[in-house]
Amino acid sequence: MYNNSAKYSQMIKTEALRLGFMACGIAKAEFLAEEAPRLENWLKGNRHGEMTYMENHFDKRLNPTLLVDDAKSVVSLTLNYFTEDKQLDISAPKISKYAYGADYHTVIKEKLQELLAFIKDNIGEVSGRCFVDSAPVMDKAWAQKSGLGWRGKNSNLISKDAGSFFFLAELIIDLELEYDTPFAADHCGSCTRCIDACPTDAIMAPYVVDGSKCISYLTIELKNEIPNEFKHKMENWAFGCDICQDVCPWNRFATPHQEPAFKPALELLQLNKTELIEMTDEVFKQVFKGSAVKRTKFTGLKRNIDFLISTKR
Repeated sequence: MYNNSAKYSQMIKTEALRLGFMACGIAKAEFLAEEAPRLENWLKGNRHGEMTYMENHFDKRLNPTLLVDDAKSVVSLTLNYFTEDKQLDISAPKISKYAYGADYHTVIKEKLQELLAFIKDNIGEVSGRCFVDSAPVMDKAWAQKSGLGWRGKNSNLISKDAGSFFFLAELIIDLELEYDTPFAADHCGSCTRCIDACPTDAIMAPYVVDGSKCISYLTIELKNEIPNEFKHKMENWAFGCDICQDVCPWNRFATPHQEPAFKPALELLQLNKTELIEMTDEVFKQVFKGSAVKRTKFTGLKRNIDFLISTKR
């Protein structure tokens, strides 16, 4: 069985790289005992703001066998989205790098389904599910457990080889595999650049992020009006935020992605400040078709931009 486990693990990793994933690690599907108190305290402190879905399925978040019957392995994958392209008008409301191209949910889900089909075709009757931000899975915990990196002081997963501009995804399957060594080291050292740079003080302490203060949360997850306490603190971000990653020294190792679907839409990069401010619903649908920016909808993006304008009056 051990030989088969090692062989199957290598087959899966090789195919994952062929599909365009940057890295692949495998962990045993088991209860995340260390995460339980951390998650409970985070929720009790109301660090999730309006993200009430974080309170749901507490047990499922910690136990993959409740998501997939007889789960044996969690296959964690990373997909690079780093780009050196930038919005041309530096005064225009800013959009996070990850949303420059096609919606990552769609792109990654297709790759995961291909990987699962490969496993079934080449290994046999294997049951499993694909996860991309769409279910109660603690992706950073699993990625660390499968040796892909450590969680930095901004709570993002960081790789020594690639920084942190990548997406995380998982396959949970009922196949026993060879498991990677968890990433135990912390390479942040005494650096506090992400903490110092966060304009809303969302990184309340090393490794602890108050999600309800994060600019990404305020511009995407928050459905109500952005609280006035964040006036003059948004740094012109209209969708998401890259600040804590842009200042991270490990991102000097980030290299441009090779994923055609993430190629930045020129229409988006060329939007100037006036065009974004005066954007109509029709233009929004045209420019952001197939983009993750659709998550906030036209009304959400307009709310964000109006908030940025109001703080400059």
